[in-house]
Amino acid sequence: GKSREQMIDDLINGRSKYSNIFNYPAYTWADSCFISWLVDAGAIVNQVANSKGSYGPYCRALERICIEESFHLKFGHHCVTYLATGTPRQRQMMQEALNRWWYPMLMFFGPPDKISAHTEILMRWKVKILSNDETRQQWLDMYVPKIWELGLSIPDDKLRKNEETGKWEFTQPDWEEFKQVINGNGPCNKERLAVRRMAEKRGEWVRRAILAKASNKKYVTPLA
Repeated sequence: GKSREQMIDDLINGRSKYSNIFNYPAYTWADSCFISWLVDAGAIVNQVANSKGSYGPYCRALERICIEESFHLKFGHHCVTYLATGTPRQRQMMQEALNRWWYPMLMFFGPPDKISAHTEILMRWKVKILSNDETRQQWLDMYVPKIWELGLSIPDDKLRKNEETGKWEFTQPDWEEFKQVINGNGPCNKERLAVRRMAEKRGEWVRRAILAKASNKKYVTPLA
C-alpha cells in the first residue's frame, strides 16, 4: 500500500481521483443541506453494498464509515426539511439547490453499466456487489418519494417508475460532462486542488515540528 504522504502527494498533483460530485460549487446553505442529506445517502447506498464484498479490510472500514455517514444524513435531512417547510424564500432556495444538484447526483453512482470501464471486473471479484445502475436505482427508490413528500419538484419531466419493470426511468445526465469532471476539467476541480495544495504548504511547519519533537530536535514555531 501507499503511505499517507504518497496518497496526499498523488491527490494534490492530480494523480488520484476523489468523489466527482465535490467538483461542483455550493452557492447557498441549501446546497450544503442537499449534500449532507442526499449525497451522503448515495454514499451510504454504495458503502452498505460494498461492505458485503470480498475484500475484508475494505469491508470493515466501510462498516465504520457508514455509522459516521448516517449522522451526516440525519443532520442533512433535518436541514432540508427545515428549509422545505419554511418561508417561501427558504423553499425557493431549497428548490434551486435541488435543481442544481439533481444531475450531478445521478452521476455520483458512476456511468451506466454498459459504458463503465471498471464495473465488470470489480463485480467479478466481488469487490463491488451492486453495479452503478443498481445503486442508482436503489437510491432513486429510497429518496425520490422522500423528496416529493417535502413538496419539492424534481427537475425531470420524464422521471417516473415503470410499474412493469419496477425501475425508474429518467433523463440521462450528460455523461460527456461526467467524463470531463473526473478528468480534472469540472467547474471546481482546479480550485479544490489549489486549496489542498495551500493547506499542505501552510501546514508544513506543523509536520516538521511534530517530527522534530519525535526525534528530540529543536524547532522554532513561526510567529505568524
